[in-house]
Amino acid sequence: MKPFRTRQRRHPFSWAVLIVLALISPEVLALEANEYRQFMGIDSRRLVWFLAQMHLFFGAFVLGVPLFAVIVEIVGWRGADAKLDKLAYEFTSLLSVAYATTAALGGLLAFALFTLYPTFMGYMAGLFKDVMFMYALLFFAETFFLYLYYYGWNRMQGGGPFPLKLQWFFKGLGILIIAAAVIFLFGGFGLQMRGDTRSFIALLYILPLGVGLVILKDLKSSHILIGILLNIAGTAIMQLANSWAGFMMSPAGVDEEGELIGTVWQVFENILATPVAVHRMLGNLAFGGLVAGAYAAVKFIGAKTPAERAHYDWMGYIANFVAICGLIPLPFAGYYLGREVYSTSAVMGNNMMGGDFSWTFIIQAMLVGSLFLISNYYLWSGMTRIPGSDRYYKYIKFILGALIISFAIWLTPHNLPLTSQEVGEMGGSQYHPTLKFMGLMPAKNAVVNLIILSTFFSFLLYRRGNKSEVVPISQQGRLPQIVISLAGLAAIAIVGQYALSMLNLDPAELDLPADRAHYFRTVGYLLAFECAMAVLAVVLALRDHGKLAQGLYMAVTALSVVIFLGVYGFVVMEKASPFLRNIAVAQFLQLISCIILVTAIDVYLFRGAKELGQLQWGKMTVRSQYALLLLTFVITMNMGLMGFIRSGLRGDWHIFGVMRDTSPWSYTPSNYTMTEMVSLAVLVFMVGVAFMFWLGGIAAKNKAPDKPTVEADRATPEPPAPPGPSAGG
Repeated sequence: MKPFRTRQRRHPFSWAVLIVLALISPEVLALEANEYRQFMGIDSRRLVWFLAQMHLFFGAFVLGVPLFAVIVEIVGWRGADAKLDKLAYEFTSLLSVAYATTAALGGLLAFALFTLYPTFMGYMAGLFKDVMFMYALLFFAETFFLYLYYYGWNRMQGGGPFPLKLQWFFKGLGILIIAAAVIFLFGGFGLQMRGDTRSFIALLYILPLGVGLVILKDLKSSHILIGILLNIAGTAIMQLANSWAGFMMSPAGVDEEGELIGTVWQVFENILATPVAVHRMLGNLAFGGLVAGAYAAVKFIGAKTPAERAHYDWMGYIANFVAICGLIPLPFAGYYLGREVYSTSAVMGNNMMGGDFSWTFIIQAMLVGSLFLISNYYLWSGMTRIPGSDRYYKYIKFILGALIISFAIWLTPHNLPLTSQEVGEMGGSQYHPTLKFMGLMPAKNAVVNLIILSTFFSFLLYRRGNKSEVVPISQQGRLPQIVISLAGLAAIAIVGQYALSMLNLDPAELDLPADRAHYFRTVGYLLAFECAMAVLAVVLALRDHGKLAQGLYMAVTALSVVIFLGVYGFVVMEKASPFLRNIAVAQFLQLISCIILVTAIDVYLFRGAKELGQLQWGKMTVRSQYALLLLTFVITMNMGLMGFIRSGLRGDWHIFGVMRDTSPWSYTPSNYTMTEMVSLAVLVFMVGVAFMFWLGGIAAKNKAPDKPTVEADRATPEPPAPPGPSAGG
């Protein structure tokens, strides 16, 4: 194998450094390609595997919690709700120990990588040296913002508004930055980059900064801006690290010998860098929410007074709500990542779904399905605290039936590991004559959409549990009309643009003959019909038929994405297989448009509606709290499993197609080994989380911000809107 190097000119000083190093340590220049070392005889891959997984567990929590803590703080600030501000602080108090632990594990992981895999890490450091320095600087920035955000909470509570001229200066600057974000999003300036990377930067970096400046007017809003900067720094750190992981699977900017032939930006913006970042962003949000929910569950179980139970019941609900907001789009982000893996390498793609990792994905389906099933159970348990919600209990059995059937189909493998006798009894085939169809992607795409729609419906029932009558939208002024109309336009834009692309898609782009174009047009016409139904739903809602509008649009969406496209997917799979991934995109876009529009209608449909009674926070069974704890275990195991899959897909390559892994551990571990390693990491993480909860409770007692008044403590918080793009950020 040829040595891996970048084409860079040596400075005379660098030669002097190399000579000195050679005199001090001859091993520096004696390194052979792909040298491997061990620490105390331990399997180096297992050691790095464990450290990396622990670092990712704590890192996901550290990145996820500030996302919703800042959102909760903003909602509390806008509504002058001291309880929400206190809740945001309590969430943030969990970060102090977790952040230090994450940093320590990151340092330990770096030492392990550079000492045990010197050749590989030397090559990666040569390519990503600029990115690594940026990573270090961002780490300092994140540390600064985190401690300023946490320890400055009390000091930045009061104070009068800033001078008016200064406020207008910040607003003007913020508006300019928001305008720049929009221009950047549509390619007005910036480096040449993929559309997903451009959207990621515009929506998660530039736009939040502009919004933070627009709302800046006093010390409290300054504190919120610090929280926004904390999230920007954390997200940037995650994206930089993901570029390394993405490069290992989809190298860019280098030739087959590993020499740099492009730019550092091309190396950084490899094919999988942003898809991995999007998937991890949503995963971090869900993970952080569920770990915070576990904290609330532990506190609820140990609560001594009704007031404590009420507080931690509410905290657990908010945390679970945030987690669901991340979980709903997560399967589609995973599908998007998987599609990009296929486009990068057919070898990795086939190995992922039909090779060594096919059964691993069955385990993953079981875990993800369990997340949705347990989350729904927690919601149904929560309805016991809502007066009047018993009238909706009759729907639970139907939702449960849909979830269980979908879960079973999602778990069904396409082929089975059978003995020769069993194969003979099945007619000489390893495929079940009937169930084999349930193991194909069209069936799985359909039931994933049904699971998400069922969960969304559970939230709708929960939200309207104690509402007696709807409030006519025509009597609520112009704002509901504007918001619902804009939501309808957003739904139409999301679905309509893809309908046009389907109607104009050239079969040659998918390497299909021209006579396959009618499959594209069928989907295009279906999406156009969805747009027409969105228009009808908006008209019905504005004419005070909101429930009919919601039911109609949800029914049309369910029939389209679950029934029609679910069945039509099998036809496409046989006649125009490359088009199958476009059908999955069409299903996702219809589902998202449905959530946006139905949520917007629901918010105003029951706004100010007469209540059958106040929510009785704290009136929850202990079983529901154990459900929250179980959710934390399940999502942690799922994160460990997916980390194994993502890393293992490279096979015996450090960098796929560029640098081969020639160590004694280059084989693909078995599922048994995976179970051992993931279970160990989960166990150690949970012990660390228990310790973190204990310290977090002490911090919350000793450093809590000014307590709200007795009246505020007794107030019943209004449950937020159902999950969707308009809720939870």
